[in-house]
Amino acid sequence: SLGSAALGASAANKAASAQTKAADAQVAESRRQFDLVQSLLKPYVTAGTGALSGQMNLMGLNGNPAQETAINDLAGGAQFGALVGQGEEALLANASATGGLRGGNTQGALAQFRPQMLQSLIDRQLAGLGGLAANGQNAAAQTGAAAQTAGGQVINALGDRGAAQAGGYLAHGE
Repeated sequence: SLGSAALGASAANKAASAQTKAADAQVAESRRQFDLVQSLLKPYVTAGTGALSGQMNLMGLNGNPAQETAINDLAGGAQFGALVGQGEEALLANASATGGLRGGNTQGALAQFRPQMLQSLIDRQLAGLGGLAANGQNAAAQTGAAAQTAGGQVINALGDRGAAQAGGYLAHGE
């Protein structure tokens, strides 16, 4: 009877040890998977955070100096320069072809062209930043969901580990 009890206790101890190791492996794998998901989504979260800041700058929510810098950066950028250059050349070519090069309509169109082009570029920039910010928000939400899933898996595995250890203690009569 004592030998049978000793064998049973030994087997229970081995089973508890195996369950504990399996739970520890489950915890490690859950954490590894979460770290992988987080690293995959990090560039999107980072881009979204930067885009949100860019939107806030253009809208003046980070203060007037930040707004002025953002607008000046667009107005001084290569894209704005190329669009304005091509647009003004087209206006002048049209005016020249129709004999209205020195007319008031041409001068008025040229005077309005740059501000309209800048406003259009600001609108496009805000829309593009909005898309990036939304991608970042989605990536952050996915990271949060992965964290909750991993957390639940770790909690379950730790519960399994505790149950295995408790079973081992009971088998030994501790």
